[in-house]
Amino acid sequence: MKSIIDSAKNWTLPMAIVIGTAGFPVLGYFSFLLPWFIFGMLLLTFCRIPLSEIRFTAMHFWLLALQLGGSILAYFLISPFNILLAEAAMVCIIAPTGTAAAVITRKLGGSAASLTSFSILSNLGVAVAVPLLFPLVHPGDGDIGFLATFFTILQKVFPLVILPFILAMFLRRFTPVLNEKLSNLQEWAFYMWSIALMIVVAKTVNSLVHDPAGGITAIWLGLIAMSASGLQFFIGKQLGRFYNERITAGQALGQKNAILGVWMADTYLTPIVSIAVSAQLVSQNLFNAWQLWMARRAEEKKAHSKEARHLVSG
Repeated sequence: MKSIIDSAKNWTLPMAIVIGTAGFPVLGYFSFLLPWFIFGMLLLTFCRIPLSEIRFTAMHFWLLALQLGGSILAYFLISPFNILLAEAAMVCIIAPTGTAAAVITRKLGGSAASLTSFSILSNLGVAVAVPLLFPLVHPGDGDIGFLATFFTILQKVFPLVILPFILAMFLRRFTPVLNEKLSNLQEWAFYMWSIALMIVVAKTVNSLVHDPAGGITAIWLGLIAMSASGLQFFIGKQLGRFYNERITAGQALGQKNAILGVWMADTYLTPIVSIAVSAQLVSQNLFNAWQLWMARRAEEKKAHSKEARHLVSG
């Protein structure tokens, strides 16, 4: 029975993607539950992180520079050939760290505290940079003003990232018993993200089915998204080696907030660009599923090796 449960855990993310794809006509109607799943998932994760561990390091500022500077560089490199693909690359890179990144980072053995620190910095950096940059590359009706956009983005960031963090710190300070109970429910955070992923994938597939964009355009947008996703994971991991935080830096730069990314594309850029953000969501979670599978294999090999040494010594 235990082996069946462990096998199901190994395939949770791929199963979520498959179920979301197959069930898109129905699951898309449950999108109103997404904020609640994300809030609960982050609350459980933050309950394990002491406030003293939230601090910004040089690595975090390098990651932010790569996130913002990389988006600008990608746009100017690709725009001479195709503006639509340039905008897609820009939004895929500048999108802030995903709300589930702390959960995946913890399961991979990285530092959830360091990831959370960067997530706060990343979301605030995007809230300032996007209203400045996007109207310059795509002027038009999307230009709703810096202050209006800043507060709109902040309204989306606060309840999903900042509020659960504040509540977790409150529980740690004033209700330590409840905080301890919640901190012991970390598996729930992972499964809440899996359910949220099913719903987001369903919404993505639904938009692809009903979007009027040509098939070739959608394929190019998907290729741009997958390339941007893979490159960011790679660069993040390479930077993290210098700070002994390879896993954390890779997830911080590679795992994106797709929901916010879709909103930015719809508000400032060509709406079709949101297809690229959706494709990035799928590709980054396929990569996460592979990473989790490899991590579990390594744990199993380590456990078997330890058991074998114990038998020999016994």
